[in-house]
Amino acid sequence: MQPERAFPSDWPLQGAIDLKSQDLPHASSTIEWWYVNSHLRAVDGREYSLFAAFFRSERDGGRGHSHFLTWALTDVAEQIYYPQSLLDPSTPQEALKELEQGKGAMDPRIRGALREIFERGGVPRPDRLLQREAILATDGLAIDLDGNRFVRESDGGYLLELHNDELGLGCQLRFIPQKPAIRNGDDGVVNGFTAKQMFYYFVPRCQVEGKLGVGGKDIPLQSATGWYDHEFGRSKSGSDAEEKDVAWNWVSAQLDNGWDLTAYETIELSQDQQVPLERRLVLIDPHGARQVYATFELQPLAYWTSTRTFSEYPVRWRLLVPEVKLDLMIESEFAGQEFQTLLNGPGFWEGRVRVRGEHGGQAVRGLGFVERTGFHHLDQLDQFFAAVGREMRRQVEDLFPLQPTAEQLCRMIASPELSHHMEGVDEDQLSRVLIQPIRDILDRGGKAWRSYGVLASMDVVGGDSHKFRHWLGLAELLHVGSLIVDDVEDRSEIRRGGPSCHKLHGEALAINAGSACYFLGLLPLRTDPLRPEQVARIYDAFFQALRAAHAGQALDIDGLQSLMPAVVESGDTRGLERRVLAIHRLKSAVPPGALARMSAEVAGGTAAQVTGLGHLFEAFGLAFQIMDDALNLRGFQRGLKSQGEDIAEGKITLPVAKAMARLAREQRRALWQAVAAKPREAGEIARIIDVVAACGALDECEAQAREIIETAWRRFDPLVDDSFAKVMLRAFGWFILDREY
Repeated sequence: MQPERAFPSDWPLQGAIDLKSQDLPHASSTIEWWYVNSHLRAVDGREYSLFAAFFRSERDGGRGHSHFLTWALTDVAEQIYYPQSLLDPSTPQEALKELEQGKGAMDPRIRGALREIFERGGVPRPDRLLQREAILATDGLAIDLDGNRFVRESDGGYLLELHNDELGLGCQLRFIPQKPAIRNGDDGVVNGFTAKQMFYYFVPRCQVEGKLGVGGKDIPLQSATGWYDHEFGRSKSGSDAEEKDVAWNWVSAQLDNGWDLTAYETIELSQDQQVPLERRLVLIDPHGARQVYATFELQPLAYWTSTRTFSEYPVRWRLLVPEVKLDLMIESEFAGQEFQTLLNGPGFWEGRVRVRGEHGGQAVRGLGFVERTGFHHLDQLDQFFAAVGREMRRQVEDLFPLQPTAEQLCRMIASPELSHHMEGVDEDQLSRVLIQPIRDILDRGGKAWRSYGVLASMDVVGGDSHKFRHWLGLAELLHVGSLIVDDVEDRSEIRRGGPSCHKLHGEALAINAGSACYFLGLLPLRTDPLRPEQVARIYDAFFQALRAAHAGQALDIDGLQSLMPAVVESGDTRGLERRVLAIHRLKSAVPPGALARMSAEVAGGTAAQVTGLGHLFEAFGLAFQIMDDALNLRGFQRGLKSQGEDIAEGKITLPVAKAMARLAREQRRALWQAVAAKPREAGEIARIIDVVAACGALDECEAQAREIIETAWRRFDPLVDDSFAKVMLRAFGWFILDREY
C-alpha cells in the first residue's frame, strides 16, 4: 500500500484558516466553489431565503477553466421557488464532446434531444449561457459572471450581487462573519463527489445587510442571517480515477440558542444498493468552537415527487445525535424547491427548511437549507414513465380510493351542497360495482405518456405543473374509460397483461364503469382557481375530444370491409388508408391533443403555443396508433396483448391496407380471404402476419409514423424556448417509434 501523498501546498496549514488567502482560487484545484445561503425577513414581515454557488472547474486536458453560477430565491408566503442557472459559454461544445464520447448512461433519445439543442449553441431552460467570459481575480476574491458578483471586501465581509432582469429578481447583500471559519470533515478534508480529496471550510453565521429585488421591486430588509462555505480539490485522473455513482445529503442550520450545525453524508449507488461512504456532523457553539461527530442519524420521514423530473425527494427529516441530546425535526417550507440544471441532471433539491426540536435538553428552533443530489438520473425513458405511472396512481388513489368514505363518495358522485343525493346509497356496494372495475384496469399500469403530456404541456410554455399534479388522473381516466368500453365492443380478453374488465365484472358493469370514467375524470378541475373563460374553453376541448373519440369508435366498430372488394381488384389503397387514418385520428389523436391544449391554456400559453401543442400531441397520438397496428402483428413485449388480435377479429388495420398496395392481385385476394375469415388458429394467424411483414407493409407503417412526428416537431419547435420539458417531449416522440409494448 502506497503512503498517502502530501496535500497541495496551497491548502490551509494547521490552525486558524487565513480567509484572505484561502478564499482565493486555488491553482492546485480542478474543481472549486464558493457558496452562500441566507434567510431574510423584509420590513413588511414577508420571509425569503436564497442560496448561490459560484463554480470554477478545469476543462478536460487542462484547457482552461469553465465557470458556472446556480442560485435560487424562495418566496415563503407565495410558495414560489425561482431557480437561476448560468453556464459557461463553452457548455454546448463541451457537452457535445461528452455525448460523442458516450459519457453517462442517459437514454439515447434524451441524448438525441439534447444534441439538437447543443448543436445550435443553446442549453435548455432554466439554464442560460453566460454572455461574456467570466472575470475571476487572482489577487483577491472577486468573481463576476455577467454582473453576478461575489467579492471579499477589505473589511473581511462578502458582497453578493445577483440579478435576473427578465424576471425582476436580484439582490445586493453584504455577509459579515460573526464566527470564525470552521473546518468540515476530517479537520477540513472530505472525500468529494468528483475529487479524490477536497478541502472544505465554512463560516456558519453571518450578519446580512442589503436588499432584495422581487417582481421588479426593491424589498428592504428588517433582518437577515447568512452562511458561507468554500470547497476545493483535485479530480481523479488516469489510473488513479475510479468511476463511482455518488449521491449526497447535506444540511445547514442556524438555531435560536446561538448554535449552528451542518451534516453531510455521501453514498455510493451501486446495483440498486446504497453504500455509505462518509458522514460528518459538525456542531458550532455560540463562541465558534467546533464539535465533530461521525455517528448520527438523518432519517427521511416524508417524500415528495417532482412533476418535472419525477424524482422523489425527502421533504421531512429527523436528525439525531444522542451523545449531545440533539433531536431535530427538519421540514421543508414547501416541497417544490427542485432545481433543474445540466450541471446535475435531471436536477437536485435545495431549499429552505424549518428546524425544531431539542438540543441539550432545551427546546430549539431555527432555519436552514437542505441539499439532496445524485440519487436520480435522466436514465431510461421506460423508467421515467414508470415513475410517472406511480405518481399518477397515487393521485388516482387520492381521488378515487378503493374504500372511499361517505364524504369522498359524495364528492365523486354529487357535491357537499347536494349531499342528499347520496341518501340510502350503500358505500361498499357502490365501491364494488363502480370504483373496483375502473381500478382493476387502471392499477395495472399503462404507458402513462398521456398523463405526462398533461403536465409537460404546462411546463413547456412556462407554467408550473406542480400546482396541477392532480391532473395526472384526468388523462388516465379518460383513456381507461375508452379501453374498458373498447374491450367490450371488440371482445378483447386481455388488457394490460390481465383479463379485460368485462371478463372480470361482466359486460354491463364494464360498460357503465367505462362511461363513468369520462365524467369522473373532470373532478380534478373542481379545485383549480380558473377563470370562467378558461373553464369554458377547457370543457369545450374535453367534450370535443369525447365526441371525436366516440365518432371514431363508431366507424371502427362498423369497419371498412365494404371497401375491400374494390381494393382487392385494383390495388389502389389510397382511399382505404385515408379511412383507416381518419379512425385513428378521431380515436387516438384528438383526445391527447385536446388534453395538451387544456393544459397549455391553464398554464398561460400563448394562442400559438396552445394550438401548436394540440397539433403536436395529435401527431403523437396518430403515430402511436400506427405503431400499435404494427406491434399488434410484430408482437407486444411481455404479452400485454395477444399477437395478431386484429387479424383474429378480421380488422382492416393500416398494415393490412398497405400490404394490399404491395401484393399482386392473387396475393391480395388470398390475404383478404384469410383475414375476412377471422382466423383463430395460431398457425394461420402467424402465416397471415408473415405475408404482411414480408411485403414491407410493417416497415412502411413505421416510416409513416416517423414522418408524422418529425413534421409535427418541425412546426412546434420554434414556438417554445428550449427547456427540459421540451427535451422530454422530443425524446418521447422517438420513444413512440421505438416502443415494444
